[in-house]
Amino acid sequence: MLKWLAVVLVALLVLLQYRLWLGEGSVRELADVGQRVENLETENAPLRARNERLAAEVVDLKTGLDAIEERARNEVGMVRSDEQFFWVPDAGDGEAAP
Repeated sequence: MLKWLAVVLVALLVLLQYRLWLGEGSVRELADVGQRVENLETENAPLRARNERLAAEVVDLKTGLDAIEERARNEVGMVRSDEQFFWVPDAGDGEAAP
């Protein structure tokens, strides 16, 4: 009787150990999921930084006129009515004069 009980308990122990190390939700699977999470976090870090920069720019554009003016000057070439604009071409663009 005790011999059969010992065999059943050993079989149960082996079955539980199999599930722990190799079955569904095992330690190996947990390590794989942890590695995938780490890889995704590494991929998401630059995207999070970009999102933070864009969010700061949106807040700046919503609240301040200076940011809107700066953007208009750089992208559209805005000049105020009380300013004079002088365009100076780069010296390295054309051929040298004789």
